[in-house]
Amino acid sequence: MHRKLLLLSLAVGTAAGGAAVLLQSVIRWIRTGLNALSGGAGNGWMVLVLPGIGMLLSLIFCKYIIKDNIGHGVTKALVAVSKNDSRIRPHNMWSSVLASGVTIGFGGSVGAEAPIVYTGAAIGSNLARWTGMSYRNMTILLGCGASAAVAGIFKAPLAGVLFTLEILLFNISMTSMIPLLLSTVSATVVSYLFLGPQTPFQCTLSAFTMRNIPFYILLGLFCGACSIYFIRTTLGMEDWLGKLRNRYVKWALCALGLGILLFLFPPLWGEGYDSLGVLLQGGELGLEGGSPLSFMLEKPVLVPVLFLLILLLKVFSMTFTNAGGGVGGTFGPTLFVGAIAGFVLARTLNLLSLDVPEQNFVLVGMAGLMAGVMQAPMTAIFLIAEISGGYELLLPLILTSAVSFGATRLVEKYSIYTKRIAMTGELLTHDSDQAVLTLLKLDSLVEKDFQPVRIDDTLGSLVEAVSSSQRNLFPVLDEKQHFQGCVSLEDIRRDMFQTQLYATKHVFNYMHSVPAYIYEGENMESVMNKFETTGAWNLPVVKEDRTYVGFVSKSKIFSAYRDELRLVSAD
Repeated sequence: MHRKLLLLSLAVGTAAGGAAVLLQSVIRWIRTGLNALSGGAGNGWMVLVLPGIGMLLSLIFCKYIIKDNIGHGVTKALVAVSKNDSRIRPHNMWSSVLASGVTIGFGGSVGAEAPIVYTGAAIGSNLARWTGMSYRNMTILLGCGASAAVAGIFKAPLAGVLFTLEILLFNISMTSMIPLLLSTVSATVVSYLFLGPQTPFQCTLSAFTMRNIPFYILLGLFCGACSIYFIRTTLGMEDWLGKLRNRYVKWALCALGLGILLFLFPPLWGEGYDSLGVLLQGGELGLEGGSPLSFMLEKPVLVPVLFLLILLLKVFSMTFTNAGGGVGGTFGPTLFVGAIAGFVLARTLNLLSLDVPEQNFVLVGMAGLMAGVMQAPMTAIFLIAEISGGYELLLPLILTSAVSFGATRLVEKYSIYTKRIAMTGELLTHDSDQAVLTLLKLDSLVEKDFQPVRIDDTLGSLVEAVSSSQRNLFPVLDEKQHFQGCVSLEDIRRDMFQTQLYATKHVFNYMHSVPAYIYEGENMESVMNKFETTGAWNLPVVKEDRTYVGFVSKSKIFSAYRDELRLVSAD
């Protein structure tokens, strides 16, 4: 392993761990300051107004200062790997920390994990670029930054590595894991030094008993259903809100919707981790701030109904926050919804006198929803075990996560991070063949040394073009440079030495059409499908208006594919 790469992975891990500590500190400082000014973030107008102010500040920052959209950090990191040669803009090393800190500190109902993952990935990407690393090593350091960010914010080094392997990187060799391990360990050490040794979630758990296995299977199915709801509702709401072109109208609508939801359901405030702590300790969660729905807590049968509403509406509060200009992720809300799902099921079973440990189900539900929404079951299992110290529940964590993952995968092929990217054909996968095709860029494969001819040129002019060309294929263009067809050497072989035909025959007498067009910027999977369907060896590349660009050949693609596969598979 290259010594330089190992040293850089340590540096990236340390910096990403520091960024994770900084983000948590920014959120805490803002909340402390706001509480000191108002006497509590859950009181009256604070809940209605503050989150909207935070969203507006974030919106102004992104629009006028950095002039970039920095939401959906994990998805953007995936796009950087698959489409942008693992390059991320330098401002992302700090802008996500500031914008998400303000958003969450003011009560935005999102998580801090995706912004810090994007921050860590940006640190790795830019440090690699500044030190002249190759694309492959830049990708590894981007992964180091992302895994270190997860490890730093959760103090979970193993989960950080698994997160990167399951979600961000593809087909990584065993020796390439060493930088990932070094970065996560260094980030965890930084987090321990500044934030102390305690785990993020303190739990009061009961011993696992075999009699509860059917209930954990049921929890897995419930988490699978909640995962499908989470993914589809989130993406559907984003599409609907995305139709509003005026950013400030969208902000006003989202701020109003979020304020109302937070007033009615105070546990939706911020990341929701305080509420999770209460549930994991076996306490009873209340509705502070004078919510008119507090009466539901007084009737035991209505308690699971109330929390089912909180579960369903968390997706709305999260989407309102992000769509209204806030910066945050779905990671934290996924943990929150999973915990509430576990609580709802356990409380319902207990109302039926089945006597199950609610804290255990809260914890396992967090893993179940992660496995479904993120489609990363290994990350879910070990992250929840690490952040809670709940290794004695490893069996139900595995069981519920596997069932949830399987149930979700039957309906949703892609995770919430990858679904939109997959629709564009730009998603890297763990399938090496598909991954290499994704990494190939059409622009680098277009051959432009073909000699174009005009459709009304004479045979004599065509023969002159043949004599000065190294190719045996000639694109035929009109006066506007639009592609009309092509002529091959074989088409004119019989007439090219009959000089008496040079003035009477024209290009259009020999021209033939092509079986398919390749459009500029088209993804390589689609390109290969066209070659396979048509059986062609060369296909023209054109713009949307059929302006000629060049040709792409099957031999050129195979050569580039072989080179890329060698690079991807190298240790």
